[in-house]
Amino acid sequence: MTERVLIIDDEENIRHMIRLTLEAAGYEVGEAADGIEAFAILGGDSAWNVVLLDQRLPLMEGTEVLRRINVLAPSARVVMMTAFASVELAVEAMKLGANDFLRKPMTPEVVRNSIAAALRKVSDPQTEVESQIDLRNQAHSRIVTLNGFTILPESDDARALPQRPNERRFLVRKPDGREQEVVVEISEEAFREAEKRFRNATIHEGFWTSQAETFLSDFIWNDGNVPAGGKLILKGVDRDVIEKMKEEKRRHE
Repeated sequence: MTERVLIIDDEENIRHMIRLTLEAAGYEVGEAADGIEAFAILGGDSAWNVVLLDQRLPLMEGTEVLRRINVLAPSARVVMMTAFASVELAVEAMKLGANDFLRKPMTPEVVRNSIAAALRKVSDPQTEVESQIDLRNQAHSRIVTLNGFTILPESDDARALPQRPNERRFLVRKPDGREQEVVVEISEEAFREAEKRFRNATIHEGFWTSQAETFLSDFIWNDGNVPAGGKLILKGVDRDVIEKMKEEKRRHE
């Protein structure tokens, strides 16, 4: 049976490009220019396997359209697209049930890989619906797929990876299902900057783990791939995060 993909984007040229890409790969493709048009399509026929959803749409934003899609077509996998986003917005979209988050402009390969990865996650429809509901109920979830790549949550395998004090190791699942270890090395410059900004306050291990994960997420978001050599070097710290932590500490003193 041919898988069906519905494209929701207000830019006709982008819909046309994606349609050609997916039809060449053997998918049946539908189009909608905004959420209202998409609701009419899904209301009359909810049997779409994947929905490619732009974040910036007329009338309502993509995240609001996503909430309605969860009701109209709960078994469909939703892949968000945007040229104006951040990892934080991707996290929010995942909490609402999105399966992946693509950065525009996307290459045909990225589009095909993301659709293929989304379809691989579909097994029993009822089980998939229940798992999506569970995900939306877990407000603390940080499991995010960007451009088809997923940074896996800590598992027994991840904990068993050898790790130096200045390294954080992650397992990343690629769009083809293969997993790769990625090492984020924390440089001496980053350690010194954090110590200077924290002014001798205790810097917990979790801070560096969070910094390393954010750095890796940003790399995948911007580059659309994992680092070629499987290694990144963190040379600075997120000053906004430090300021938020200092403010949080002041509130509890």
